[in-house]
Amino acid sequence: MPDAIFADPRLVPLYDVFEGPRADLALYLGIAEETDAARVVDVGCGTGELAAALAGKGCDVVGVDPAEASLEIARGKNADVTWLCGGAGAVPSRLPEFRADLAVMTGNVAQVFLTDEDWHATLTAVHAALRPGGWLVFETRRAEARAWQRWAAAPDVTRDVPEVGAVTVATTVTDVVLPLVSFRHDYRFPDGSTVASDSTLRFRTLDEVTATLHAAGFTVPHVRDAPDRPGLEHVVVTQRAHDR
Repeated sequence: MPDAIFADPRLVPLYDVFEGPRADLALYLGIAEETDAARVVDVGCGTGELAAALAGKGCDVVGVDPAEASLEIARGKNADVTWLCGGAGAVPSRLPEFRADLAVMTGNVAQVFLTDEDWHATLTAVHAALRPGGWLVFETRRAEARAWQRWAAAPDVTRDVPEVGAVTVATTVTDVVLPLVSFRHDYRFPDGSTVASDSTLRFRTLDEVTATLHAAGFTVPHVRDAPDRPGLEHVVVTQRAHDR
């Protein structure tokens, strides 16, 4: 189930406002150019910022996300994108003829799959959606950087949300039992009401990530540092093996 920030109709309009300009997306736009990707799948596309930008550059894009409320916003950003509600498996099941050159998972998407079974199922579905030799690129936070310590110390943030007013978000780390970290965002609205969004991420080591990719039929040509968060995240560049 998607977190409330992506699924609750009252919270979804806040997402883009609080995220602000997405500094991480330039990397993925560059990788699409590097790989000459004409067809792209954005897994966990959310409100569609990257998918819309890729379509704007002429790519044939499928954006897939389990949160219909996020997709409602995404559809307004670019009508040329094929928007699908569901997990990664929705692409090969509903678009069996579509074979992507590139699949991407931005933000925390690769870490929302908490069990080995769910992660393997997602990788298997992405593998099926890619052409042989197609690329999968995603980022994952480095556990040794202990991002949750910064989240716990983060001050409240207030943003002016169009048609809503000033909204303040407070972040609380609710549980740390590695490899799982849980946290809550409490959004306080101008009328005094508060709506919470709870999240849990799994922090896999790079060795774990690499092993699961190999098991799903991917090679891992290289791993990059995230340019917008140097030293804090790995950008994993993988390729679907030609023989599977």
